[in-house]
Amino acid sequence: MMMSRPRRLAAASRTCAALALAFFASVQAAVAVETLAFRQALAEAVAGDPVLAAFYGARDYAPLWTSAEDAGRRAALFAALDHAADHGLPAARYDSGALRDQFASVATERQRGRLEAAVAAAFLTYTHDLQVGAIVPSQADSGIVREVIQPDGAAVLAGFAASAQPGRYIAGLAPKAPEYAQLMKAKRDLEIAVAQGGWGAPINAEKLQPGDSGPRVVALRDHLIRMGYLPRTATQAYDGAIQKAVQQFQIDNGVTPDGVAGKGTIALMNLGPEERLKSVLVALERLRWMNGLDLGARHIWVNLPDFTAKIVDHGKVSFETVTVVGMDNPDRRSPEFSDQMEFMVINPTWNVPRSITVKEYLPMLQRNPNAAGHLKIVDRRGRVVDRSTADFSQYTARNFPFSMSQPPSNSNALGLVKFMFPNKWNIYLHDTPSKSLFSKEVRAYSHGCIRLGDPFDFAYALLAPQSNDPVGEFKAHLRTGAENTLMLKTPVPVHLVYFTAWPTARGRIDYRRDVYGRDGRIFNALQAAGVELPEVRG
Repeated sequence: MMMSRPRRLAAASRTCAALALAFFASVQAAVAVETLAFRQALAEAVAGDPVLAAFYGARDYAPLWTSAEDAGRRAALFAALDHAADHGLPAARYDSGALRDQFASVATERQRGRLEAAVAAAFLTYTHDLQVGAIVPSQADSGIVREVIQPDGAAVLAGFAASAQPGRYIAGLAPKAPEYAQLMKAKRDLEIAVAQGGWGAPINAEKLQPGDSGPRVVALRDHLIRMGYLPRTATQAYDGAIQKAVQQFQIDNGVTPDGVAGKGTIALMNLGPEERLKSVLVALERLRWMNGLDLGARHIWVNLPDFTAKIVDHGKVSFETVTVVGMDNPDRRSPEFSDQMEFMVINPTWNVPRSITVKEYLPMLQRNPNAAGHLKIVDRRGRVVDRSTADFSQYTARNFPFSMSQPPSNSNALGLVKFMFPNKWNIYLHDTPSKSLFSKEVRAYSHGCIRLGDPFDFAYALLAPQSNDPVGEFKAHLRTGAENTLMLKTPVPVHLVYFTAWPTARGRIDYRRDVYGRDGRIFNALQAAGVELPEVRG
């Protein structure tokens, strides 16, 4: 029996519907298989990274980088990676070219899953380096004992995923200290100078001074012009303009500003821009190590190669004094770290560190028991040792059973006041009876602690916020002649730093000598990590 036309149409419709459902079901099944392949590949790729495994697990392995909807995030990351070298970071470490090639060649969902993991890993590596540096400080130099505040990779990823402005989010991870942007500008300027051939031919002279003329003065003038200290209209004679320019150069480089281009000044001028660029690259890395550290509205800034200690209030230097720092000896170089200054000790006793006692004084005592007579020798029970009956020859550095100290006095090695921020390296700031060393340009002579040129004024400045008469209060304690402690009601952060390149309020960059060779070691580590210098044009 033949079906009626209406019934035939209804049957056909049901058949079409069934076919459509079957088709869509097969498509959904294929999509599900592809999604499963992506997720499995992604899960396998991130399994060894706890941060990425937790991040993607929490979002059910949904993509962040590799879907059509992720184009803005991809573009922001690649733009950042393309400009990694602007920060003095090792751009090759993030291998953006290889990631781009993988995007162009991805053919399966498993490949896309592995690519998703690779991009996320590059993001974490780059943002880590941007925030806290590309190398580990202590691995470059053991004297850098600074604690670097490590970023929370999971929080950085989550913040980026939630950001409506991914490019701005990444840029905001760099140090926000104004000096960081100033150093980046200095880096660009120096790279241009390198590309243009540097400052010119070396200045072949031992000494040049006002009144001189000739080709060596022309070479000096040309250096000053290229470095930005003179206009191009400068004359060829060592006149007042050149003298003033030399003085400014000397100020910027920590040299006595006498306006005479002596041997030391000329040696510094002959350093090419590539050498200055190394200092700037290291300074950028050092600032990244301090990223996230709250310096304090009021803090103490001790820049070791600058030989200064400064009190900074709300970003402005309110007090400054010269310093003597540890000598360039492996066990005497002043370390770099941050802490809290808690109190000062007036009329201090100098308890001689064990290392100094056994390395310096024990050999002296073995030759002459009365050596270093200004020091008191005490046994473990606190009894003073009679030098006339002691046999110091029987002891070694390992078993020497005594301690040594110097009572309070004007000749005490610590002077009349020391400023304490208790730390395991036994480093502090203090007065000294040896005032002559402060007149030297390079002042690395101590056993590691920081000697202050104006310790009393430093004390007055520290006490000013808590005393109506800081001078009178300090001197009242001093007059007792006895050791006593004066607490700071609000501890002051103190930062022992090492910047051979540092921006000034004048908009210039101050450069200092690498007295411990630390910057050289850091730059070598940066180069090993992949940081590159521009080529010098002949």
